[in-house]
Amino acid sequence: MFVLEFKVKAKQHQYRAIDEAIRTTQFIRNKCLRYWMDHSGVNKYALNKLCKQLAKEFSFAGKLNSMARQSGAERAWSAIHGFYTNCKNGVTGSSRYPKFQKNNRSVEYKTCGWKLDLETRKHITFTDKNGIGRVKLIGTRDLHFYHPDEIKRVRLVRRADGYYCQFLINIEVKEELEPTKKTIGLDVGLESFYTDSDGHKEPNPRFFREGEQKLKQLQRRVSRKQKGSSNRKKARQKLGKAHLRISRQRREHAKRLARCVVRSNDLIAYENLKVSNLVKNHCLAKSISDVGWYQFRVWLEYFASKFGKVAVAVPPQYTSQECSSCGRTVKKSLSTRTHACECGARLDRDENAAINILREGIRTVGRTETAGFEPESTLGERPASTLTDSSSNCLTEQADSSTDNLVVSG
Repeated sequence: MFVLEFKVKAKQHQYRAIDEAIRTTQFIRNKCLRYWMDHSGVNKYALNKLCKQLAKEFSFAGKLNSMARQSGAERAWSAIHGFYTNCKNGVTGSSRYPKFQKNNRSVEYKTCGWKLDLETRKHITFTDKNGIGRVKLIGTRDLHFYHPDEIKRVRLVRRADGYYCQFLINIEVKEELEPTKKTIGLDVGLESFYTDSDGHKEPNPRFFREGEQKLKQLQRRVSRKQKGSSNRKKARQKLGKAHLRISRQRREHAKRLARCVVRSNDLIAYENLKVSNLVKNHCLAKSISDVGWYQFRVWLEYFASKFGKVAVAVPPQYTSQECSSCGRTVKKSLSTRTHACECGARLDRDENAAINILREGIRTVGRTETAGFEPESTLGERPASTLTDSSSNCLTEQADSSTDNLVVSG
């Protein structure tokens, strides 16, 4: 699923109508979740039927398009299904009971409830009774390349810097490249973003650390304002924009780096890290979250699938302890940054790990499936980096010329 994103330009009453549609979606999702809690044997089809009852019972819910209401029910079922799956697999920590949503930021239409201007493809009209109407799309990408029947969903997203419209297009993006006859192993870290098997170190930009002082200042301004006042609302908006800028910097850095690595190599071996477990270390949680390993991995898998390359996830156990020359186990603490073995091998710790990762990736690529990017139809968040506050884990190509080009959701 390919996603194009445009900035939305509309009038104030249209923005208020979008906010009302977003609140209605949250209301339907929470109602479906409550219905599942109060009744046994509820499946996703029963939740879809509940949407029709809610439209009759509540007038504001009836104004929203029927398929947009079903999208809200799908989000509830996605949370329920994730809970069932985690319980079945014995996953601890993340198998918590589904929670009610408090700050939904998107509404999703399926194949009806909207109409794209076929001549210019720069305007879209929402035809339900919610009152959004015709809005302008700002961006550099051209929707003329795609047939309207290929657009499976349209999503309106609210962010700190405005409103965006996303088009989920059912196409497969492929691009053929000449083989480079090169392979590479990547060992990610905190001191350097990654160290490859050739000894190259990519510096860690630390976007959050650089902007942390400004975030603290903006947070203090918010805390000084009176709750409920317009000044507090403006201060919160400035704080949200600062956080959004940092997240976009991190995402763009991961995207550009992953694209460069994939285009330059035929096989990429990387660590199969469980970031959700790593951030449980409270001493390193902020630095791990700031570096963005998961977003980098998602983009590696996506570009490997797009360009027809091979990306292999390797278990990270003992890659730093094992000698890349003789195979001996050389135990070392995290503070030891140089690998020194009895066989005479002496090199950087991360470079030694990258060589072991590459060797293991080449060893297993013939008998395991390559890691490909398979976006889900409903939100699971993730990734983390997850994409938007919506029901899809697709990569998003953003069409707003004033912001980033690509966004990863979840």
